[in-house]
Amino acid sequence: MLVTLSDVMKIAEEKGIAVGAFNVPNWESAEAITAAAEETAKPVILNYAPVHAPFMSLEDSAEIMLYFAKKAKVPVVVHLDHGDSFERCMQAVRLGFTSVMIDASACSYEENVAVTSAVVRAAHAAGVSVEAEVGHIFASVTGVGQAPAKVETKDSFASVEDVYTKPETAKDFKEKTDVDALAIAFGTSHGIYTTKPVLDLDRITEIRKAVKMPFVMHGGSGLSKEEFQTAVKNGIRKINYYTYMSLSGGKAVKEAMDRVSADEKVFFHDIPVIAREAMKADVKQAILTFSNEL
Repeated sequence: MLVTLSDVMKIAEEKGIAVGAFNVPNWESAEAITAAAEETAKPVILNYAPVHAPFMSLEDSAEIMLYFAKKAKVPVVVHLDHGDSFERCMQAVRLGFTSVMIDASACSYEENVAVTSAVVRAAHAAGVSVEAEVGHIFASVTGVGQAPAKVETKDSFASVEDVYTKPETAKDFKEKTDVDALAIAFGTSHGIYTTKPVLDLDRITEIRKAVKMPFVMHGGSGLSKEEFQTAVKNGIRKINYYTYMSLSGGKAVKEAMDRVSADEKVFFHDIPVIAREAMKADVKQAILTFSNEL
């Protein structure tokens, strides 16, 4: 069933879990994600990220995600991830998305507030939820990623306090924008970690003390089960997870092709099925981890 982000964030808060948000760059990923959600009886979020435009357009992705969401037996959100402008977010709203993320975190704080507020006003008028970002969540140089890489690096800032989200900033941002969910920075990065991340999981608790609202973890792939579950315990209610899901599909296909003899025929229609089943298994494990059932 098709629902909004606010709808599933209420479920997450009541149950003390996080809802997984998984990117959809093709039909097979949408099929894998919704099947995993149904088999675990958990809500799920289907993401479209503009960085995946080379694989599938926003318009085509909307049709596929809405198709799977509407026929699913569990609550499913159709969400624009890392919307890079007011216009992109409004395009998603017109296409039927039930949630949009406006990512103006690379702008000045004042501009982030202004752009987010404009998106919130327009999206809320259409019954659509809004996520935004405060702080700096960077992109790894390795991996497919979910977000456009920020031009800065951690070395560009005087201290970690200039990178991570401050509790007072999160509170002020919520009061000024009325955003429904907030992606916060506490040490994660998009893509594949080249070094072990230094997470400030206690920061989530401190931010939650300052403002009561759903918090979002971006750059979740590659963390341990314990790190995920501590983040959820401390207040994370949505977790973006894509890189390792995609890698699991690619790995399964490679292993299958490695087993094919030189004179054996390979039919393309078998390849997406192999990837879909591997991605479904990986998504199921992620969903159960985020729900504290593993």
